[in-house]
Amino acid sequence: MNVHDSERLAGLLESAGYVPAAQGADADVVVFNTCAVRENADNRLYGNLGHLYPTKKNNPGMQIAVGGCLAQKDRSVIIDRAPWVDVVFGTHNLHRLPVLLERARHNAAAQVEIAEALEVFPSSLPARRASHHSAWVSISVGCDNTCTFCIVPSLRGGERDRRPGDVLAEVEALVADGALEITLLGQNVNSYGRSLGDPGAFARLLRACGNIEGLERVRFTSPHPRDFTDDVIEAMAQTPNVCPQLHMPLQSGSDAVLRRMRRSYRRERFLGIVERVREAIPRAAITTDIIVGFPGETEEDFADTLDVVRAARFAGAFTFKYSPRPGTPAAEMDGAVDPAVVSERYERLASLQDEMSWAENRAQVGRRVEILVSEGEGRKDSETGRLSGRARDGRLVHLLVTGPHAQDGVVRPGDVIEAVVTRGAPHHLTADGPLHSHRRTTAGDAWEAARSRGSEAGSEAGSEAGPEVLSPAGSMSAGSGQPAVSLGMPTLRTGPAAR
Repeated sequence: MNVHDSERLAGLLESAGYVPAAQGADADVVVFNTCAVRENADNRLYGNLGHLYPTKKNNPGMQIAVGGCLAQKDRSVIIDRAPWVDVVFGTHNLHRLPVLLERARHNAAAQVEIAEALEVFPSSLPARRASHHSAWVSISVGCDNTCTFCIVPSLRGGERDRRPGDVLAEVEALVADGALEITLLGQNVNSYGRSLGDPGAFARLLRACGNIEGLERVRFTSPHPRDFTDDVIEAMAQTPNVCPQLHMPLQSGSDAVLRRMRRSYRRERFLGIVERVREAIPRAAITTDIIVGFPGETEEDFADTLDVVRAARFAGAFTFKYSPRPGTPAAEMDGAVDPAVVSERYERLASLQDEMSWAENRAQVGRRVEILVSEGEGRKDSETGRLSGRARDGRLVHLLVTGPHAQDGVVRPGDVIEAVVTRGAPHHLTADGPLHSHRRTTAGDAWEAARSRGSEAGSEAGSEAGPEVLSPAGSMSAGSGQPAVSLGMPTLRTGPAAR
């Protein structure tokens, strides 16, 4: 969700005449889009702001803006702790960033503006997409759940659903712009439609996505087990372009801990959903979120979590040590677990999940998989000469292409290929060898055209330039002399623990 918001912020800034700062160049504007789910987000923000202080001191005209959930929570505290920050804005007024930057410049004073309710639905804002072939689509914002560990509802507000026609219109526009894959976003996608008086809307939305020509892959995140109904499972199984993938947060396998978390489901219900999904979609890859060390968690409670992990056979899990967030009920609970105990349990859980993930991935060896090639998924691709991408079930695949398709540039990010899995590792698959098929796509064409434009721009400027990124909602191109902006976009490595 934060990555999607960052794309919106980048689109807003480009529409206001800013241009992205080149890699390694000094930026005139730096924007931090923050999270507040865990405590280390606070530490990272203020550490990064401190790191920028000497740069700001040497360049008084530079502007620093802080937005997102942590800004919504801390408000003017950010200015108190880092007086060199120019703008603070919250989760409900992303669209105000360009105006606030201009006002801070004009008034030569910091601007703090936090709205208490959503003013403009983020999906109506322009965007600078980070990918030519993939896009995010918000179907709702906010959350009506009351999980005791979660600070998100107080920062994002109650759930507000977009009308299905608006969602589908955005999806169609993205597909027309070259996107092959979309991910539907909501704090709780299974409750989509409730605020519209249509509790079955999410299953129908999935089916409607299946009717959009050119849309090859549909994903969604994240569902709440309480609201997961069989009509959604049927829609997943019966809609060809809905991917065989499910990310469903467990949080704990102990009924006692789930009660204290106020999660309103129990382990048997969770495992029942997993079983029904696997019956309908046998090769579905199921992933989850788990919190270790919630207040009052006993060794018996933790053993229950391990039992569920063994039974569910998750393809992967995002695991977190419990982080108390001021203002949440859990932060006031008794029974804090000793940090050393939490660390030891965390290591045991991670070790078990690695075993499960590795076994699940080894079972993929010999399978022929369809891979949507992407850019930036493989950190070592430039060193190893490999390509990387995602299979339909969401698994990361690294591949070393041999044969006629091995020539550099033949297979491009955005193209779709088929290959046979040759190795399963705990966190990825390998598919080295000849391709069984290669389909060039409009997304690949767009990537290639952008790279060509970037190369031409770099040649003219006498330096290397990166490829232009598509902006599906449209953005005004800025002329020379316009401010350069660096947007601090979080690396999407873990699923939020606050669902």
